[in-house]
Amino acid sequence: MKTNARFGPELTVRAVLAGAAGSVVIAASSTYVALRMGALPWPTVFVAVLSMAILKPLGAGLREINTAHTGMSAGGLVAGGLAFTLPGLWMSDPGFHLSLWTAIWAAVAGALLGSICTGLVRKYFIEERDLPFPMGVAAARTLQAGDRGGKRAAVLFSACGFAGLFTFLRDGLGKIPAVLGTGPLFSFWLSPMALGIGFIIGPLYMGSWLAGGLAGHWLLVPLGLWAGFFADAATAAAFRSSLGIGLIVGSGLAVLFKGALPALRRTVGLARPILPLLGLGAAASVAVLTFFVGIPLIPSLLATIGVWVTVVMAATLTGQTGIDPMEIFGILVLLSIRLVVHLEGADAFLVAAVVAVATGLAGDVLQDFRAGAILGTNPSAQWINETIGGITGAVAAACTLFLLKEAFGAMGPGTDLVAPQAFAVKSMVEGLPHPWAFVAGLALGLALTLKGAPGMTVGIGMYLPLVISLTAGAGGLAALLVGKKSPLQEEKGVLIASGLLGGEGITGVLLALWKVVTLG
Repeated sequence: MKTNARFGPELTVRAVLAGAAGSVVIAASSTYVALRMGALPWPTVFVAVLSMAILKPLGAGLREINTAHTGMSAGGLVAGGLAFTLPGLWMSDPGFHLSLWTAIWAAVAGALLGSICTGLVRKYFIEERDLPFPMGVAAARTLQAGDRGGKRAAVLFSACGFAGLFTFLRDGLGKIPAVLGTGPLFSFWLSPMALGIGFIIGPLYMGSWLAGGLAGHWLLVPLGLWAGFFADAATAAAFRSSLGIGLIVGSGLAVLFKGALPALRRTVGLARPILPLLGLGAAASVAVLTFFVGIPLIPSLLATIGVWVTVVMAATLTGQTGIDPMEIFGILVLLSIRLVVHLEGADAFLVAAVVAVATGLAGDVLQDFRAGAILGTNPSAQWINETIGGITGAVAAACTLFLLKEAFGAMGPGTDLVAPQAFAVKSMVEGLPHPWAFVAGLALGLALTLKGAPGMTVGIGMYLPLVISLTAGAGGLAALLVGKKSPLQEEKGVLIASGLLGGEGITGVLLALWKVVTLG
């Protein structure tokens, strides 16, 4: 296979084609999963397996496979950024006519900005700070185990097969319930993937996530209802959600003040040789937002600046915990822009979508860069394939979003496509139901994070359904217990967790893709 001397054996024609084609498939299926399930599993391990299955029989090495899987995975989180934000526009105004081309250009602009910023911050977060990026580690272990074979591969793929069969019985045949428990406060999501995520995230961040969930669902809501502070359960849930969003946004501001601004200065210094190219790309994105998406010039400029800042925030959080609340970053930038200029209606949702796509792509691809650092892959080759995969995935995600809207009709609570993240964005655009809860959460998140406590994961736990947090928390507890035994057992646990992630991810994507294909 002919290679480019500058990028080594990694950037081949087949790696580019496989990455682009895989990104389209992943983006289409991820759009459905995000809207239907209200959650989106990281595609990193899944695409690592898929890339190996396609390219290894052709004689490709690990680095070429890693480059292909970087392009493939880009489509998944681009789709998440779009699905977690833009449907809120239709929830707010069901009769609003949004052009497909407008959505495509918004997604492409977000993908372009995310790719540019990822190229800017990669060296700082991967090489200098050496953050763990747990999904990237899981992907690298998947590739290494699959390449070498032996006991490690047996452990990994046994767990992968178990999770895949379990997911098929649960979601495909309905033989296993999705939730087990006596009510919303005492229920577990029967998800191998959630257990694996909790294990890989680890006891500290998973513990704070679970603590936020328990505080919000077991203490705040019941005590508030008992004391008469809330009129009903819906009011209590709205208060809890506003408080959780405030915690996340406040923690994001703390990350900005504490680490993002110094990181921005450092990343600019490290990327000085390519700053003209990056500036040209940013200018192109502003032009796309202004002339093709229709967002006024000043909000387009502010959104571009906001993306650069929130990508650094996303890199910090994702690198530490594997969590990328992309819709929250969209909300944060949207609120910041509203302090400067008036921004309402479709423009507000489109700005949130651009930011969410960019931060989602950046978080995902930095996981792939971590895998690349472990495997010794040329980062320039990865970055090029990421850009190609991000743009092709953006187009596929926008088309799939409109296809699903045509097939299912309404989106939001009470429909088949519940899209809870987009509903949260809608709530922010229209006005929070409990502004003071948001302000209180913002102050608390700011204080916790400045003191070194994981305030953002506390807010995520408070914001998300408890059924997810309890299952992931069990995975974090397992990591604590296994880690006390021996490093060898902990390594085996990470392999099992990676297999659980990959098995449910693969099966969930295939089932979602089948449903998308059969919609017509």
